[in-house]
Amino acid sequence: MVDKKPLTYADAGVSFEEEGKAMSRIKDLVKTTYRPEVVSDLGSFGGLFALGNYEKPVLVSSTDSVGTKLMVAFKANKHDTVGYDIVTHCGNDIVVEGAEPLFFLDYIGIGKMDPAVVEQIMVGLTKGCKEIGCALIGGETAELPGLYKQDEYDLVGTIIGVVEKDALITGHNIKPGDVLVGLSSTGLHTNGYSLARKILFNQCSYDIDTYIPELSTTIGNELLRYHKSYVKSILYLRERYEIKGIAHITGGGLPGNIVRILPDGCWARINTQSWDVPPIFKLLQREGNVEEAEMYRVFNMGIGIVLVLKSENVTDVIDSLNSLDENAFVMGEIESGEKGVKLCPNHS
Repeated sequence: MVDKKPLTYADAGVSFEEEGKAMSRIKDLVKTTYRPEVVSDLGSFGGLFALGNYEKPVLVSSTDSVGTKLMVAFKANKHDTVGYDIVTHCGNDIVVEGAEPLFFLDYIGIGKMDPAVVEQIMVGLTKGCKEIGCALIGGETAELPGLYKQDEYDLVGTIIGVVEKDALITGHNIKPGDVLVGLSSTGLHTNGYSLARKILFNQCSYDIDTYIPELSTTIGNELLRYHKSYVKSILYLRERYEIKGIAHITGGGLPGNIVRILPDGCWARINTQSWDVPPIFKLLQREGNVEEAEMYRVFNMGIGIVLVLKSENVTDVIDSLNSLDENAFVMGEIESGEKGVKLCPNHS
């Protein structure tokens, strides 16, 4: 009988030692995000957060992933930006309903534990949490050989925020005559990457380091631009002006997201000539021979957030946003009719 070698978890591809190294590298980073309401420490079974004084608090939550933007991060071997992206994406999703972000939970599923990669991801996560003022109070980093390739991982985040019930922003009181104000994006943000990668890497045969004069940067730098956070700007506005509705322009583009906040009997007319579409979208449309309607359905086309305001508040709100270093502009109006979104090349 042949003696069999005793097997360990490491033989199966899971290393407690590497996990320990990763945790030791990120512990101090995580603590930099803590708010006074955090009452637990890293490593506890559940993250503890003491809710402050609210009359009628409504908890607002969102869970999302970075999607195939991660595959660009793998190519570039740059992992901090996607950590930031998942926080800002989730933060934008709840602030559009008026909620202040409170705390965040992350999930990293990775093929082979690499403490340096995990640390990069956490640098981005903690930067994002500090940017929007929320605490990173827990998460899970799972080494899953066989499920993910050795140099790949998945990244998912969950955010919890709070808003007083009477301060919720839902779009229910949007009316014909209201005005749409757009806030510029920094690029693709975190949507449309499957099509963008197919066009740029497959059809055009560009590499991550290919410099594109039209973009004034490399493909990698362009595709890994941060997903902009609008949390601070919106929290500032909500204390000073009536915001009737806010749409975060993610998957589904302008048509698929603005319609989510419209009440019955209202449709949104978008003047697509009211802003300059960034060069990356023009490049993708040209090289991929993508139809206009598909571009607006897949990508944000340079718009990260859309506000719906009373017409009399528009000038003051835009002035406030510009003072906050946002690029804000009138991009359309609400009209009476069947609920929907119409993209128009002009005001006619």
